[in-house]
Amino acid sequence: MFRIILSVTLSVVVLSLSAQQITLEDIWKKGTFRQKSVYGVRSMDDGNHYTTMDRSDEGVEINKYLYETGEKVATILTSKEMASMTGIEEFSLEGYEFSPDENQILIRTETENIYRHSTIENYYLVDLAAKSALKIYNDQKQRHASFSPDGSKIACVVENNIVIVEPAQSKTTTITKDGAQNQIINGYSDWVYEEEFAFDKAFFWSPDGSKIAYYKFNEDNVRQFNMQTFTDLYPEDYLYKYPKAGQDNSIVTIHIYDVKSGNTSDLNFGQYEYIPRIKWTEKSDFLSIMKMPRLQNQLEIMLVETSSLATKSIYKESSNTYIEISDDLTFYNDNNNFIWKSEKDGFFHLYSYDLTGKNEKQITQGEWEVRDFKGYDSKSKHVFFTASKNDPMNTELYSAPVSGGDMNLLSQNNGSNRASFSTTFDYYILYHNTANSPMRVSLHSKDGKEIRILEDNADLNAVMEGINLSEVEFFDFKTSMGHSLNGWMIKPTDFDKKEKYPVLMFVYGGPGSQQVTNSMSGNYWWHQMLAQQGYIVACIDNRGTGGRGSEFRTQTYKQLGKLETEDQIEGAKYLANQSYVDGSRIGIWGWSYGGYMSSLSLMKGADVFKAAIAVAPVTNWRFYDSIYTERYMGLPQENGSGYDDNSPINHVDKLEGNYLLVHGTGDDNVHYQNSVEMVDALVEADKQFEYSIYPERNHGIYGGNTRFHLYTKMTNFLMEKL
Repeated sequence: MFRIILSVTLSVVVLSLSAQQITLEDIWKKGTFRQKSVYGVRSMDDGNHYTTMDRSDEGVEINKYLYETGEKVATILTSKEMASMTGIEEFSLEGYEFSPDENQILIRTETENIYRHSTIENYYLVDLAAKSALKIYNDQKQRHASFSPDGSKIACVVENNIVIVEPAQSKTTTITKDGAQNQIINGYSDWVYEEEFAFDKAFFWSPDGSKIAYYKFNEDNVRQFNMQTFTDLYPEDYLYKYPKAGQDNSIVTIHIYDVKSGNTSDLNFGQYEYIPRIKWTEKSDFLSIMKMPRLQNQLEIMLVETSSLATKSIYKESSNTYIEISDDLTFYNDNNNFIWKSEKDGFFHLYSYDLTGKNEKQITQGEWEVRDFKGYDSKSKHVFFTASKNDPMNTELYSAPVSGGDMNLLSQNNGSNRASFSTTFDYYILYHNTANSPMRVSLHSKDGKEIRILEDNADLNAVMEGINLSEVEFFDFKTSMGHSLNGWMIKPTDFDKKEKYPVLMFVYGGPGSQQVTNSMSGNYWWHQMLAQQGYIVACIDNRGTGGRGSEFRTQTYKQLGKLETEDQIEGAKYLANQSYVDGSRIGIWGWSYGGYMSSLSLMKGADVFKAAIAVAPVTNWRFYDSIYTERYMGLPQENGSGYDDNSPINHVDKLEGNYLLVHGTGDDNVHYQNSVEMVDALVEADKQFEYSIYPERNHGIYGGNTRFHLYTKMTNFLMEKL
């Protein structure tokens, strides 16, 4: 569902006094508050230039810029040129990938979304010198087209099989033959791996291009889920494999295809349930494989020697709860060492090891967490990463010697900082915002010095200055059990501490998540609109959320919902005790895990909450997928009470307040079944509620007029019921 979004220029508007009120039309129809950013950034091989996708009067352009000055030095390709080369009048240029020598480029077009990360599309190979375009495959759309390291071949997935295209020879080789819908997948992930291990591409060229390592998913034993579509006279079924908690997963195997011989090797590396990552080392002689048991409480990294297929273990880790997976495994020092991120000391930190898994060196340490590992610079022998060193609500950018030692702070301002580095680590683009300010994008040298501003959202800032907005304020409090929790609050724009205001709490609350951060939230403008209408909007991060170490995060293990709900109820009571709060008018809303939390809070906290909105909620963890649910809950066969005791579907008898339930029937993630079963339980308990369904909308519930309609529904509900 995530696509490159081209920047939209906002008109600077001098707002009249009457126009200072935020409207749903402003948010969802007019795009009045849409942020601009810098999208589609690719660092070029020389490390001195980068490319972006920009929109012009001629359509979409791929432009080349000089890091040092920001000067645009070339327009590499335009959608108008693609139209001329392909004969497609309205050519949609949607993405691109350079060949290793940057003389060719793969253009992605006609993209169709499948699930959260997955798409199918058509690819064109463009020779930049000759200005010629060749469609790489004519019969079906493809997935994940990618160049071989020498640029002579392109691998992609077509209908569950991996295909190698050699344009110069007009040759196509299908390297797997057994792919079949809802049976065998080669080269991309099944639904649950895509959603919970966050990857879709599942084949990888070796560094020298002699081999392709790939996943095979055998879905035969996975039960099918049936979603109906309603576009025709008679509804049709959409069937896909979805393993629910405690049910059979795909059988996952790893294979290596030898390009020269055409032979395929099947790898054998012992017992496992999951292979969350594979990755080539710096040399084509070794493939690394991560494996985990079903409960995800152990992790082992193994190396496979590709000529002999011999395996050796280089790293093991275990936990009393669970281990989170990242993309941070990095080989360096001519393949003699690797970097890994672990929270084995209670906080996420970076470590280095040799290829025996020994000679451990902790690169970072302290009672704070490394967030995102950005990479290793072999010249300076430094690692680059973001971390919340001083405050879990802020994220800073740092570098540090791989051997350990003093860290260098590269970002200067509090808030949320993330970065995109050049290939040589000589430059980086910094994306910064705060809870009260939109995105600022700037270019920096590797020592942190700002070279220039790429985007400052001046137009949006001008609009914000003309509106009576409330500052997002941070607070913390201790619960009756002594737990310290962080929160934020938006007060009414005409706030008077002598008055009493209703409160709407926003919640997500899932394992490792954070909503209380110094960054502009996705619902910032709707929450500001409600503040203009006289509501206090607040958010509290309960136990189980991230940024504060494993002890705080893993307390909810095997009992999702219990402690989180206690904390949200305590948060509501804390707010009710403030002199300016009307304790009889406290509501709560959330989406997905947040919908689960708002439902459970309303029912368990019937004496505290007057209303709740639940969008696309889980209502019983038995309905959700295997990898996510079992990571935090164990198997339902072994933890039945943990699954049932805190499922809102089993607490409907306690409902006293006003309840709005919202779901899309096309939700492939949190199935519409969750709300159907919730409705049935509410009816049986003789509880009145409001219900809104969105036909064929997925978990994001968007498309056309959908978001405007949804937020109108939620706004009206609050105005009437809270």
